[in-house]
Amino acid sequence: MNNAYLLTGGNLGNREENLAKALALLSETCGTITAISALYETAAWGNTDQPAFLNQAIQLQTTHNAKQLIRRVLKAEKQMGRVRNEKYGPRIIDIDILLFNNEKHNYHFLKLPHPEMHNRRFVLVPLAEIAADAIHPVFKKTIDQLLEECPDQLDVKKVS
Repeated sequence: MNNAYLLTGGNLGNREENLAKALALLSETCGTITAISALYETAAWGNTDQPAFLNQAIQLQTTHNAKQLIRRVLKAEKQMGRVRNEKYGPRIIDIDILLFNNEKHNYHFLKLPHPEMHNRRFVLVPLAEIAADAIHPVFKKTIDQLLEECPDQLDVKKVS
């Protein structure tokens, strides 16, 4: 069994409903969800002229390997209506694989661990809630340590 940590997020439509739908799709098609964080709201990162995002971290147990999992994740996004028009643009759903076991991959369609997670509070805050002691396979630090060192100053507010 493989252990993966994912982050769901979105800033279009009914954000809470969309994250709940993403959870259901991931549970149906990817594996067993063993932990979920609270919902967190954060101002948009990168392209800041758009609505705030809701984000949630998920721990998933899966029989799929990393390549199989990303294919299923992308299919779930497409099912929900995700359209990729602009980098860091508004979206109904975004699902990123943050960590997959202790694996490191550098495929053009999947980089593991997620290459920017250590620079983004909106990723680290919900992830620390469910996996504070997980070790980043490149930096060899816990998620809590990465959060303490994170240069990002965006406010991440717990919603529910």
